[in-house]
Parts: sequence; structure tokens; C-alpha cells
Amino acid sequence: MEHADHIRQELREPALALHRAIPDVMRAFGELSRAAMAEGDLRTDVKELIALAIAVTRECDGCIVAHARNLVRRGVPRQQVAETLGVAVAMNGGPGTVWGPRALAAFDQISAGSDPAPSVADGSPKI
Repeated sequence: MEHADHIRQELREPALALHRAIPDVMRAFGELSRAAMAEGDLRTDVKELIALAIAVTRECDGCIVAHARNLVRRGVPRQQVAETLGVAVAMNGGPGTVWGPRALAAFDQISAGSDPAPSVADGSPKI
């Protein structure tokens, strides 16, 4: 996987351009994301783990970076991330064995150092 910061930077300007072009849609997406990820019967960290597994399934590097970053920020242990990715591998077969390791690498890169930037899920147009 390309470095998580590189992916975030690659997607930043196109995301901002789209946000400027369709602000109501992007604002609504942010609101939907906040509502979906809010604490409820499922804790937000569990929802982020689910989102990371879906990101692997959809083969979305930008989504992987965003949800790995959110998991790091929430203090989710690496082993919980790894076990979640094990489910993604089981449900996706061969592609899961490619995208699961990419997601764990993103989590490790972000854990190791960095990335205080907000995610799309918090309503910001930044990636």
C-alpha cells in the first residue's frame, strides 16, 4: 500500500473540488456519516472496525486510510484491527488477502507517527 499520507494528499484536492461543486451533497454525506458512526447500541469503535472491513471489501484505499486513522485516534488495539481484517479476508477470499494487509499497513503507519488531520466522517472535506 502506498503510504497513508500519500493517499490522503492524492485525494485531498479532488475531494475539495467536489465539495465546492456539490456542497449540499457533501454536507449531507458528512451528516449521514456522523449519524451512522454515533454511539448507540454499537460503540463507535466497533462501527469503525466494521467500516474498515467494508473498505477492504470495496478495495478503497481512501476509505482504509480514513477508518484506520479513526481507529488509531480512538485507541483501538492493533489485535482488534487484525481480527477484523481476518473476517474481511474470510468473507472476501483472495482479494481480502491483498486488501486486508494494506489496511493493517495503513493502521500501522498511522499508529507509528502521525496524521492529526480530520477525516471525511467528521464532516470536514479534508481527506
